[in-house]
Amino acid sequence: MTNIDVSRTQIKVNSKNNPLLTKVVESVNENIELKSLWKIINVNATDRLGYSDHGPTHFQIVANYALRIAYLLDKKGVGFSIVNDFGLTKNHAEVVIFLASIMHDLGMSIHRVNHEQFSLFIARDFLSKILDFMPVEERTVVISETLHAIISHSHGSSGKTSTIEGGVVRVADALDMTKGRARTSKLLVDINNVSNNAIESVFVNSGEQKYIDIKIVMTNPAGLFQVDDFVEEKLDPSGLKEYIDIKAYIIEDGQEKLFKDYE
Repeated sequence: MTNIDVSRTQIKVNSKNNPLLTKVVESVNENIELKSLWKIINVNATDRLGYSDHGPTHFQIVANYALRIAYLLDKKGVGFSIVNDFGLTKNHAEVVIFLASIMHDLGMSIHRVNHEQFSLFIARDFLSKILDFMPVEERTVVISETLHAIISHSHGSSGKTSTIEGGVVRVADALDMTKGRARTSKLLVDINNVSNNAIESVFVNSGEQKYIDIKIVMTNPAGLFQVDDFVEEKLDPSGLKEYIDIKAYIIEDGQEKLFKDYE
């Protein structure tokens, strides 16, 4: 872990239709200090505490899930909060979602306990630099909305979100639940690890009954612990439950069979 060259770490998302996001992604990928913090976070999370991956691979996965969910919601006509409340654009909403996705765990560089709150003041310094090309008022709105989206990923009442963007990040963070999530932990042997290892894949697609279908494929029923926790602790308080349909499948005799439908 400690020998990783952080300069080689790159976050890749599809930003070709969003010049604002393209500029932000380029700035993020040039920021050695931010990438060094990601390395520190993962040392604390996996090497010292035995938790699942909280490094750049996790942030990459969360960012792509989040932007995918945002795309599908926008396609169905769900308006972003930054557009409705501040008159900014969908491009700004994607910037908020991306930045919150890659910065929501920065507080883990200090401590696991209350890391969501710690992430806020660490992220604000980075956000001011990364967004310095924006006019002051515009930048201030984007920073505030990003910080709200960051705190929205936490458990309990402190994570209750009041924006679409915050809900998107909350859901996307939890979707990194497959067996690969334990990819760097050598110590984690609790139910979360067992459940992660039982989840083969997660798919996010345009929905039939609701706007978005999330399909979770398990190799054994232990994966249900992770899925139940996702629905109860992440989806329900996200404000997006009415738009998202969750189905868990299990592989039996080489075939996927519906195991639980979270209607």
